[in-house]
Amino acid sequence: MQNSNSLLIAPKAAPLSKVARLQLHDVIVEQLRNFVVEGSIAPGTKLNERELCDTLGISRTPLREAIKVLAAEGLVEITPNRGASVYQMSEAEIREMFELMSCLEGFSGLLACQRITEEEITEIKAMHYVMLACHAKKDLPGYYKQNSLIHDHINQAARNAALRQVYLATNRRLQSLRFRSNFETAKWDKAMGEHSEMIEALEAHNGERLSIILRDHLLEKRDAVLRVLASDSGTPLNESSVA
Repeated sequence: MQNSNSLLIAPKAAPLSKVARLQLHDVIVEQLRNFVVEGSIAPGTKLNERELCDTLGISRTPLREAIKVLAAEGLVEITPNRGASVYQMSEAEIREMFELMSCLEGFSGLLACQRITEEEITEIKAMHYVMLACHAKKDLPGYYKQNSLIHDHINQAARNAALRQVYLATNRRLQSLRFRSNFETAKWDKAMGEHSEMIEALEAHNGERLSIILRDHLLEKRDAVLRVLASDSGTPLNESSVA
């Protein structure tokens, strides 16, 4: 019979399976990416590994693996002997990246109108209505999530693998700036109207119209981002180079 005074030792926890480790990795990457995209860690800020480990409740090894992923996406810059910091684009880079993205978005819209199914349009419309609700509640993170899904689904509906690859790589580098473009209330309100126009063009399968809306939409985001950055830094914006 077991001694009632003996200690009950809990069985050793089973090691995480490969699938569980991969899932944990994805969760950490997503959380760290959100910190960067939503501005919790500002551009140019060095990543404090100890604070991030405490915040996320993880050790340094999975954190460093996540940092490497964000570095590959262009969101984080790793400098030898100095560690990692959130990448800060120059004004020229911002202009060039948004110009490229506007073309990618426009081409996505053109092809999507030729190839999208009615079921996919219904799905995108459902996202649009959720986004409207987020806007009404001034829920910027929720709004941005639905906004990103809409743009991503339009790109997927284009059914062009080469376009998809370039789109994803470019968009990853612009996520935090696209989020910040809605810091201006007037710009955010105008963007909602533009999204309603996108839905109308998509339903009509009017590729030319949707392409123009998307290109202009992205270039306006560029201008809004530059205004926000100029305001934050106190540096006058070079209006002559803004379309």
